[in-house]
Amino acid sequence: MKILRTTLSVIVILIVILVVVGLFLPTNYTVERSIVIDAPAAQIHEYVGDLNNWDAWEPFREGDPTIVVTHGERTKGVGATQSWVGESGDGALTLTKDSPVEGIEYDLIFDQGTSESAIKYSPLEDGETEVTWTMSGDMGTPVIGGYFVLMMDSMVGGMFDKGLSNLKSTVEGQP
Repeated sequence: MKILRTTLSVIVILIVILVVVGLFLPTNYTVERSIVIDAPAAQIHEYVGDLNNWDAWEPFREGDPTIVVTHGERTKGVGATQSWVGESGDGALTLTKDSPVEGIEYDLIFDQGTSESAIKYSPLEDGETEVTWTMSGDMGTPVIGGYFVLMMDSMVGGMFDKGLSNLKSTVEGQP
């Protein structure tokens, strides 16, 4: 009986510690990855700025081949949309900024919440362009959201790395 009480006391103390620590964790997150592509921004934008061309480089279907993407009436420019369903979850995005020189920004809605995302271009010397993909948002709920924030970079960062690598191969492989 004493062992059971001690075990339960330890479990309760651990839960209290996890909750208290979770209350102090941030609920805001930002995931960011960059790559240098040997091409001008306008050439990169042909693949990034048209949602129809995301199939050539986006990494998400590699992770979940059940994903089915549906494009909206517009696939280019501000207001272009796409949505998807798959075993890994459902979501939608809407372009909120579109510039062949600076990149795109979009609102992303998915099962876990909403985020603001962007793929930005920064010209470098010799015609190269640094492409930076970011996603930021707020998990909202303290404790659970705070612990999810700690995992966001590892959950999303690898997909961003893969997508940027695919984009580089696709763009640099074109004449």
